[in-house]
This record gives sequence, structure tokens and C-alpha cells, in this order.
Amino acid sequence: MASQELLTRLEQKAVQAEQMIDLLSQQIRQLQVAAADSQKEQLRKENQELRLEVDHLKETLVALEKTQGIQQHYDFTKSTAGPGINGPTQTPAPAAVQPAPAPAAAPPQQKAEKEKVNKKAEKKEKKKAEGGEKKGEKKAEEEAPVDVSRLDFRVGRIVTAEKHPDADALYVEQVDIGEEKKRTVVSGLVRFIPVEEMQNRMAVLLCNLKPAKMRGVTSEAMVMCASTPEKVEILAPPEGSQPGDLVEFEGFTRHPDPVLNPKKKIFETCAPDLKTNADKVAVYKGVPFTVPGKGVVKAQTLGNVQVK
Repeated sequence: MASQELLTRLEQKAVQAEQMIDLLSQQIRQLQVAAADSQKEQLRKENQELRLEVDHLKETLVALEKTQGIQQHYDFTKSTAGPGINGPTQTPAPAAVQPAPAPAAAPPQQKAEKEKVNKKAEKKEKKKAEGGEKKGEKKAEEEAPVDVSRLDFRVGRIVTAEKHPDADALYVEQVDIGEEKKRTVVSGLVRFIPVEEMQNRMAVLLCNLKPAKMRGVTSEAMVMCASTPEKVEILAPPEGSQPGDLVEFEGFTRHPDPVLNPKKKIFETCAPDLKTNADKVAVYKGVPFTVPGKGVVKAQTLGNVQVK
């Protein structure tokens, strides 16, 4: 008897489970239909927007061609908007473009020549603008005062030095001045400083001289020295200086020329005022060569002599 009741209950539960499954299946189908309808509506809207955008671009193109005298043989401004995904859709008519009287279409050769003339005119205008900028920079350089502010002094490290292959009195040095690539510098220091003392030593360099060949080797800067006819000493930056540190002068705001124009003789004008004072400090018109935050530049033993 108990077994019969259990079997009946199981059959009832099976029926309820099937009903539940049918209900869930119906709900899933309804959701799928709703999702598909929503997606169709979204696609229809996007399609319509794209059609309107195409119509607008066609209008713009035709208007531009008409202003350039290109004859139109077919009205491409007619709306491309048609039936949507689920049926026809009303599309606002594009704004009418008033056609200007258009001359006969230019032959391909004439059109090509016109484009060539336009390109030449554009290039000419571009060169004129660039020339104006360069002229402005050149004028600014000419108007700037000729003093030490236009000289690009920086701290450097002479990494290696060796004798010039074709000149007994010259060294060829590789110098780190804080740039990506080392600079080659040629110096007439063989008579004054032994080659072993040239290796891995700090110095001050003038970095905006125009590069010049010295017996076949291009020199890209100048090592600054305290100098007499009998003795020459490389100026020493203050302790803690690093390659690339700038050398400044109080009262002379630093704005060096990118490259000194040899014809203007800017360095030659400043050179007589580059000296060491009684304390062996390198100065310009009495103002010390200074590495900001680190100290002044000095000679080892030479005071009251020329710096060059």
C-alpha cells in the first residue's frame, strides 16, 4: 500500500516537473524573440543613420564639384534611404542644393595641369612661411647683444684622447657632454699635457662652435684652457659636476646660438674678456664661470691669464 502511494507521488512530481520545463521553455522563447526584436530595431536605426550620412556626404561632394565647374550628369543627391529591416521607413528629404551655372567639364589634361599649378602654389607658400620663420630667428640672433650669454659652455668628460694621425701637435678626443653620442674634439695640447693625463678627465667645453676640419678630422667643440705661451691648463669644473651640466654667468641670461656664425665673430668678440682672476677662477668680465649648485670653474695654478 505504501509503495502504491509512493509511486503515485512520484508520478505527480514528474508531471509537475514537465509542466515546469514547458513553462521555462516558453519563457526562454519569449526572451529570445524579445532580444531578436530589440536587436533588429537597433540594426534598423543604425542602418538608417548610415544611409542619411551617405546622402549628406553625396550632397557635399556634388556641391564641391559644382563650385569647381565639374558638370553633373546624374543627380547623386537623391536619397539612398530605403526600407528598413522590418519594412519601409520615412526618410527626410535632403536639403536642395542650388546648382550654379557650370561650365563644360575640363578635359583630363587641363584638370591635371590645374592640380599641378595648385600644388606648386602650396609648396611656394610653405617655403615662404618657413623662410619667414628662419628669417625671424636670424633677425633675433642679430639683434641679441654680443656677449657670453650666446656661448654654449658645458661640462664634459674627456673619455679618451690620442694623437692626431696627421698632426704631431694635436690630440683627437672623444668627449661625453651629456648627449646621446660622444663628440669628437681636436685640441692642440700635445706640447703641454701628457696623453695619459688627458684620459677620463673633466673639462669645460664651448659646444656651439661651427664644426671644422683640423687636418682631416672634424672637431665639434673646444676644450677651454687657462693659457700662457709657456703653460696651458685645462679648466676644472667644480667637484660633483657631471657631463652635460651647464656653465652660467650671473647677470648674463643664457640663450646660446644653436651654432655660432663665424662671420659674426661672436666668440672672438667675447674672447678678450675670458680670463682667470687672481684666485685662478675662470671669469667673463669678472663674472665667474659657474655650474649652478656646484661651484665655480678654476685653473690649477694659472691666475690672471687668458682663457681660450
